[in-house]
Amino acid sequence: MSKALHLIGVTGGIGSGKSEVCRMLASLGCRVFSADMEAKHIQETDTDVITGIRHLFGENIYTETPEGKFIPDRQRISKVVFSDSEKLQKLNNLIHPKVFASFERAKQDAKAEGQAVLVKEAAILFEAGGAKGLDKIVVVAADDEKRIARAMSRGTLTEAEVRRRMSNQWPQEELVKRADLVIYNNGTLEELQAQVERTLALILGCD
Repeated sequence: MSKALHLIGVTGGIGSGKSEVCRMLASLGCRVFSADMEAKHIQETDTDVITGIRHLFGENIYTETPEGKFIPDRQRISKVVFSDSEKLQKLNNLIHPKVFASFERAKQDAKAEGQAVLVKEAAILFEAGGAKGLDKIVVVAADDEKRIARAMSRGTLTEAEVRRRMSNQWPQEELVKRADLVIYNNGTLEELQAQVERTLALILGCD
């Protein structure tokens, strides 16, 4: 009889290091479903979503590549939705149901392939209702100054923009309160790896 599939949610605010945690979980044999990457894919390939985004942000929000791909101007979309909550809600209503459906397919695939763990990585796991049905929620947390430095190191955001995004996300303390397990990412990569390994061992030991 095959073991049950463990469904783990991983979330955290901007610059917390949740993507690094998920890379480490993948290296430990977990299957990782990135809700954020799937949302980007849907924005580029789903004709209904493309039509809806053009309706919300204008026809010229997309650039068509020579290969026929449609690439949205994500920086422009971000600037609009971070100051217009109504448009943000409409955008989420377009994309989130599609992401949920993709995760359901990922679950079926993982079960069929005998995977032990499927990780759902999402920046807004609780806010989007994506925590429902998951066995454990892991929140990745870090000091604000470290989060700001990490987010700025990617080279596309100023400190003011990072702080604005942080203020638009749920407070880190609220995420920590709702978590089953918390990984504090204030140290080295080696320390983070050790925490990830301990966290996974705890989850797998809960059978």
